Amino acid sequence: MSNFPFLSVLTVAPLVGALVVALLPRSRPDLAKLVAFGWSLLVLVLSVVMWFAFSAGGDRFQFRESYPWIPNWGVNFTFEVDGIALVMLMLIAILVPLVILASWHDAEASRRSVPAYFALLLVLECTMIGVFAAADVFLFYVFFEVMLVPMYFLIGSYGGHQRQYAAVKFFLYSLVGGLFMLAAVIGLWVVGGKTFDWQALSQAEFATDTARWLFLGFFVAFAIKAPFFPFHTWLPDAGGAAPAGAAALLVGVLDKVGTFGILRYCLPLFPEASRWFAPWALALGVIGIIYAALLAVGQNDLKRLVSYTSIAHFGFIGVGIFAFTTQAGTGAVLYMLNHGLATGLLFLVVGMLIARRGSALISDFGGAGKLVPVLAGVLFFAGLASLALPGTAPFVSEFLVLIGTFTVNKPVAVIATLGIILAAAYVLWMVQRTTQGTLNPALTEVEGMRRDLTLREKVVVAPLIALIVLLGFYPKPVTDVINPAVQATMQDVGKSDPAPEVGSVQEAAK
Repeated sequence: MSNFPFLSVLTVAPLVGALVVALLPRSRPDLAKLVAFGWSLLVLVLSVVMWFAFSAGGDRFQFRESYPWIPNWGVNFTFEVDGIALVMLMLIAILVPLVILASWHDAEASRRSVPAYFALLLVLECTMIGVFAAADVFLFYVFFEVMLVPMYFLIGSYGGHQRQYAAVKFFLYSLVGGLFMLAAVIGLWVVGGKTFDWQALSQAEFATDTARWLFLGFFVAFAIKAPFFPFHTWLPDAGGAAPAGAAALLVGVLDKVGTFGILRYCLPLFPEASRWFAPWALALGVIGIIYAALLAVGQNDLKRLVSYTSIAHFGFIGVGIFAFTTQAGTGAVLYMLNHGLATGLLFLVVGMLIARRGSALISDFGGAGKLVPVLAGVLFFAGLASLALPGTAPFVSEFLVLIGTFTVNKPVAVIATLGIILAAAYVLWMVQRTTQGTLNPALTEVEGMRRDLTLREKVVVAPLIALIVLLGFYPKPVTDVINPAVQATMQDVGKSDPAPEVGSVQEAAK
């Protein structure tokens, strides 16, 4: 199976599916939904097969494919994955079918083309897979930019209030970041031997000042995409205006391209620059954790609140990456996966609640659990997972980040821990104001609030709940895949885990 072209097939398959769905007549919306869902299941099956074909103890990069594209520029269609990329591909394969199911009626509610909506979701899946699988810097840049197009139309055409403003803001912010990356990509090609191959560039040596400028070009693009403070302002608008399914993919997967890019490109290609910029990156991460959490506490819009929680979570991921320990790095990558599952679930459940009430304002709810108890229970679970309650998957990753950071930078770890307290405040406040307390009389007059979770919606949330609980108690299958890639990345940076203090070892021995 190692010779099967998994990555090229996984990249092309959703694009073919999108073409098929787009060609279906608008008068056959149910057929478009079924074809899109079936195609996404095919990608899921192939991804599961690839997961088991991957050798955690084998080569760092596996399933390599390379096909000529622009020989004069040294550009190739080169794909390969390490453990970090593999985990992100599995996240995409899991989320997309669930998002399609959750979005079954979203396009119809917007009174726009149903086949076009689901075709855009499949195009988005194609670009997301491509950006994580690319091993050619130019190819990565192409997917990085093209990925904006389907999300722009999903927000601008099928979103809610202020969707045009949010879509344009999302596009412009991402485009500016892309320009920084383009300048860095061109510079890298000039000084890196006129090649875009990651393997060759990882062996190249750059002058100190050159490497720092190139690092900065990539980092700004990835910091906007993630987003990190202070490049975050586009996310609450985009997340608040996007359809719930698209928002789940935006926050659950697209934003991870930023942190993945730092791990794959900034750290290995520019190790000295990474170490030099690390204190600044840690400062941005810590500020993002506290600042975004405080803003989340004051939100009255459910989707904007969830968006701000994600900015805080990305602060934790950033801290884990730039702590430069294997423990914190593994926690950061695991956080990328767990955040996608937990926040994906939270966005989808919030979308279900908003669809029933017809409003995203928290003040328009109150006591909704008395009318939709199962939906309220799932919202409560998703909120607890988002705040990293022990027994849920995000707790493991957040704990690893904080412990790994504490061994090398105690002040950063202590300040970041305050984010946990604030997370409890905004999550419990949201749950209490929406589903608990006295029943808002206005809810009894809303027909949608008389309907609890349907079978289709239960099928959407059940796998995510199961994975969050499973990885909360037994993350080993994932950490076994992640650890070798994280260790190799730390070696690229020239960092090793600190040795235990002599006193602590003696105390442990006693």
